[in-house]
Amino acid sequence: MTDTAAEFGNAPLIIAHRGASGYLPEHTLAAKALAYGQGADFLEQDVVATRDDQLIVLHDIHLDTVSDVAERFPDRARDDGRWYARDFDLEEIRTLRAYERMSPDRLGAIFPDRFPVRTGYFSIPALEDEISMIQGLNKSSGRQVGIYPEIKKPAWHHGEGVDVADLMLRTLEQFGYHDRQHAAYLQCFDPTETRRLRDDLGTNLRVVQLLADNRWQEATADYDYLLTARGLAEIAGYADAIGPWLSQLYTIGASGLPESTGVVEAAHDAGLAVHPYTFRADQIPDGFDTFEDCVRWFANGLGIDGLFTDFTDRTKSALGR
Repeated sequence: MTDTAAEFGNAPLIIAHRGASGYLPEHTLAAKALAYGQGADFLEQDVVATRDDQLIVLHDIHLDTVSDVAERFPDRARDDGRWYARDFDLEEIRTLRAYERMSPDRLGAIFPDRFPVRTGYFSIPALEDEISMIQGLNKSSGRQVGIYPEIKKPAWHHGEGVDVADLMLRTLEQFGYHDRQHAAYLQCFDPTETRRLRDDLGTNLRVVQLLADNRWQEATADYDYLLTARGLAEIAGYADAIGPWLSQLYTIGASGLPESTGVVEAAHDAGLAVHPYTFRADQIPDGFDTFEDCVRWFANGLGIDGLFTDFTDRTKSALGR
């Protein structure tokens, strides 16, 4: 493994958000392989735990909006009507068919113009499955594409009796990721857990503090405070980068044009890289006429260091690579 792409002048980094999720069901190996082929610098893995303490790549702790679990195991829902990955062994999860993300009522797609829901033959991969594929492609292609795992809902997992962060670090160690020169970033929304990666678990890998809107209740953190100069300085004490929501980085000025909120500048002053999420060609943020205009403004106007995108190919084209 080599240093990150950014250190070889390939900035901003293109991070494939759940793979090529604009084209194929998120977090499937097919979506990751496509994003790899489209030229991603890093591939993202959201990580949750199964009943037998195995790690799988899944955006949520629930299975029902991205698989046929409700049909396959109708009696395994919890009292809230959701099917939790934690209630299934890895081998049971391997039998499920993964689908394009559906609405909470499972009657339609979140993004109707993407891959048709309830079609195709896709599965939910174990973290080991995905890393093996990425390293295999690195060998066969001669490229060096990195990994970007996220610890999902760490406090919830601790309540379930499992330490996802520790399990993940052990897995990454087995595959040779253990130091800053290795192409890996570790990310989490919960500042307590992100700090724990560095201070208690002692990782030498790059650490990213994800930042959410307080209304989302991703963690008990006050993200508004963390976006201030003082909050960013605290983050710099344990992390290498921040992963903010892109709407936290700009506002529409009196001229009607996008303007910086100052977060990128303050983060850079604190020594932090900035990797915002999520750039989607079918969900262009306010103030931009086209997806390509949006990507170029954030890259050239704000000077971000990386970006999460569902559309690796269009992002790469917009950046002129």
